[in-house]
Amino acid sequence: MTERIEKQLQFFVRDKKHHALRKAASDPYRYAGKYRAEGLSDLDRAAARLRDLLAEETPVVFPDERIAGLRTVPTVPEIFTPEEEAAVHAAHYIHEQGKVCNITPDYSLLLKGGFAPVREEIRTARERFAAAGDAEKVHYEDVLMEMLDTVSAFCRRYWDAAEAAGNRVVAESFARIPEQAPETFLQALQFLRIIHYCLWCCFHYHNTFGRFDQYMLPWYQADIAAGRLDNDTALELVEEFFLSLNRDSDLYPGMQQGDNGQSMVLGGFDAAGNEMFNDLSALCLEASLELRLIDPKINLRVSKKTPLERYISGTRLTRQGLGFPQYSNDDVVCKALRQWGYREEDLIDYSVAACWEFIIPGYGMDIPNIASLSFPACVRKALENPDSWQSADTLMDAVRAEIFLESEALRDSVHDLYMEPAPYLSLMMHDTIAQAKDVSLGNRYNNFGFHGSGLSTAVDSLAAIRKYVFETGEISREELMAALDDNFADEPLLQNKLRYEAPKFGNDDDTVDAIATRLLNDFADSLEGHRNERGGIYRAGTGSAMYYIWQAAQEKASPDGRSQGEAFAANYSPSLFTRLNGPLSIIKSFTKPDLSRVCNGGPLTIELSDSMFRNEESIVKTAQFVQAFILLGGHQLQINAVNRDELLDAKKHPENHRNLIVRVWGWSGYFVELDECYQDHIIKRMELTV
Repeated sequence: MTERIEKQLQFFVRDKKHHALRKAASDPYRYAGKYRAEGLSDLDRAAARLRDLLAEETPVVFPDERIAGLRTVPTVPEIFTPEEEAAVHAAHYIHEQGKVCNITPDYSLLLKGGFAPVREEIRTARERFAAAGDAEKVHYEDVLMEMLDTVSAFCRRYWDAAEAAGNRVVAESFARIPEQAPETFLQALQFLRIIHYCLWCCFHYHNTFGRFDQYMLPWYQADIAAGRLDNDTALELVEEFFLSLNRDSDLYPGMQQGDNGQSMVLGGFDAAGNEMFNDLSALCLEASLELRLIDPKINLRVSKKTPLERYISGTRLTRQGLGFPQYSNDDVVCKALRQWGYREEDLIDYSVAACWEFIIPGYGMDIPNIASLSFPACVRKALENPDSWQSADTLMDAVRAEIFLESEALRDSVHDLYMEPAPYLSLMMHDTIAQAKDVSLGNRYNNFGFHGSGLSTAVDSLAAIRKYVFETGEISREELMAALDDNFADEPLLQNKLRYEAPKFGNDDDTVDAIATRLLNDFADSLEGHRNERGGIYRAGTGSAMYYIWQAAQEKASPDGRSQGEAFAANYSPSLFTRLNGPLSIIKSFTKPDLSRVCNGGPLTIELSDSMFRNEESIVKTAQFVQAFILLGGHQLQINAVNRDELLDAKKHPENHRNLIVRVWGWSGYFVELDECYQDHIIKRMELTV
């Protein structure tokens, strides 16, 4: 790490001295009353918000930085008054906060030529709509042009601030961007920083960086070829860009600090099967390894063709305790997207939306986390029907019926969707200019994704019933249901037996693993053939997001020995109290289902003891373990290197562990900043050795 980067790391991340430049938090509804009084439409309000917020911002340029961009206004305003907001919510289904979020824009639409050619495209479309007498579409094109004007004016102010600070490097970048295409890798990084900065100022959160190593590659290669950069100087630029993403990350909305969607995808394969991991991909891994920061979250696209060396590089990063890289298997993911109707030229370019849900940059207006099915809830409802207890098979059929009913209820709950207009973001989505159609209304892909939480709890519950009720007869239906209703209050021995002696998913037991396969297929079947109101399909997934806490809190005790309210496992993972035979048994069990059917996203999440990363031999061994998961047909994997003693001490003495990073579900955060329920869940997870 160079002295420049070390100074910035100390200033921005460790000491957070830039926070002194932030203004006081302001009223989130400070513009809304004015917008209502002026009679502005939703579209015009969205445009006005960016204009007004950027006018509030004070451009800050530090003397020695090369990539500028600092949030000084901590509160992004709403476009509706509270009363208007309530009316919108009463009339529509509102996903999260009603903003366009959790997608991946195509940044190259602005980066590759600057604003000038985009302006020309807007003018051409406007003339066409004007000739057709379509005033609404003409107005939309005018709003798109206004977005470019707003951002361009903001950049001119940054140019002035750079000149005033005597920073010629930053000034030279802003002398060219955003109107013209960047000439150098540095200018391209500065351009991307400002584009992304303005997305947050539009209240578009959890919009990832997509395939950074692909769309930024031309500028990197040109600088290397021209001798303007070498490996060391390019690495320093990548590290400074990564540091810029951590300046304001605490201002970004999310379930917890760190859940901000600043992810990027590296590597992958093209349609011909050629490797797309390149020198810039490697630099990103190296930068993340040196900096040890939670942003950006690194996702690696791999396949059966990926060499072991790639997994070794990823394992070195995992050793830092960052909880990434996360691995996605092109062989399985591309098959899934193909089956779901994605075009071949699009699916090969897949990225992730926020955490791990798959999406197409620039074309995907999918909502991949719109709802979640609780597998344990479906099991519980089946158990409450006496007719389902005739045999293990009739019980499985009853659970399938409940899954179908729950899927139907979830589909029916999502109707009359409303999202605030997103004219600035629409500039980075294909076809929006030509069609004058805001991306909030949809794009090429408009699919909805359903998570599936508590799978291992459901599987283990059904496996315990199969063995102890139907096979050995050790437990009667009446005895089990009474114990569940009473939360095992009078049956501690029975609970212990169900927890620790019953068969478990993750131990390479074909009988148990067949239950998991059945449940996942039932879930996929329940969504097959159905269309949402935007014409998209429903995608089943193995992720849980925060539902492993939320849904579990509402769920009664379960036949696997879990107590009422006790959390499910996060994502696609063994239950918290499974006595496992080891990591290899886990990946054997968890790769038996056809995961291409439930590939909305949701990684197998494994905690490995940090002792597994202490020498070169163990690193190679762990890398081989990851490779084995991919070769066996796993779809997604994330590994946390943990030390239980350190986590326990961090709870007691958080001041000594400010930089301790953990993987939560699809994102990494600082352990001491998490709510206690998430801290406790991470501590309970298994420490395994390969």
